[in-house]
Amino acid sequence: MLTTGEAMDQANGLKRVRDLKPVRVIAVASGKGGVGKTNVSVNLAVALAGRGREVMLMDADLGLANVDVMLGLQPRVNLSHVINGECSLDEVVIAGPRGIHVVPAASGISHMADLTPAEHAGLIRAFSELSLPLDVLIVDTPAGISEDVMSYTRAAQEVIVVVCDEPASMTDAYALIKVLSREHQIGRFHVLANRVRDEQEGSALYRKMAAVCGRFLDVTLHYFGAVPEDPLLRQAVQRQGAVVELYPGGPAGRAFKNLADKADNLPTQTGSRGHLEFFVERLVRAPAPAGMQWAE
Repeated sequence: MLTTGEAMDQANGLKRVRDLKPVRVIAVASGKGGVGKTNVSVNLAVALAGRGREVMLMDADLGLANVDVMLGLQPRVNLSHVINGECSLDEVVIAGPRGIHVVPAASGISHMADLTPAEHAGLIRAFSELSLPLDVLIVDTPAGISEDVMSYTRAAQEVIVVVCDEPASMTDAYALIKVLSREHQIGRFHVLANRVRDEQEGSALYRKMAAVCGRFLDVTLHYFGAVPEDPLLRQAVQRQGAVVELYPGGPAGRAFKNLADKADNLPTQTGSRGHLEFFVERLVRAPAPAGMQWAE
């Protein structure tokens, strides 16, 4: 049982969290692996930071982490230590390029890829204890339709589905949208065409997805944009950096800056939707930062 002093400290702590501004939470997902989803997450986070936003990037591929590898980071602790009760969430957060806050996951720890729904829920709730003045949380989910993908996309406000112009990528992206809409009541998705020749190919890819989903699913799809095939992107990966920072003037670097502009102006809610969400205590009526539009 809490003492009077402990209860007051807890109440004051919760008030401080609620007094912080709302956080826009964007889950980046894909039906199939190997479509560049983590690259999208990393570069979108860094590009948003370049616009002056306070950004957190969560590696939600809990058993096969690669955000830290992609950025050349060497975390001392990660989310496996949080799950095991060895440290708190704020103790695993490390600094990334342009000051983004990176939440690293574990790699090669099998039980982290098989957490229970209660463990996923506990991890999502742990974010509410963070007192960082964040604007955006980018959640890099695993590929596919596993329980962790469902948990983290449902707890986000926006879902970006990354697709390539490959039959398997399109089919698996449709399957992901189908499961999220029919079983988890997510009705709005943003489609990002990755590794395309040009904007025309990207928009054509989106139209294919929209046609199939419009025929069989009750969902709303928005075209989020396209990232062109760019050899500079591979060079950035080899250098363990973000292309938007290392080669900002290249085709992919420019594309990610445009995507950050779109992400910065996505409308999102200011109240809870009635289920488990990231930073739910911060979803209160509050003035939005300049450039961000908070909607019902």
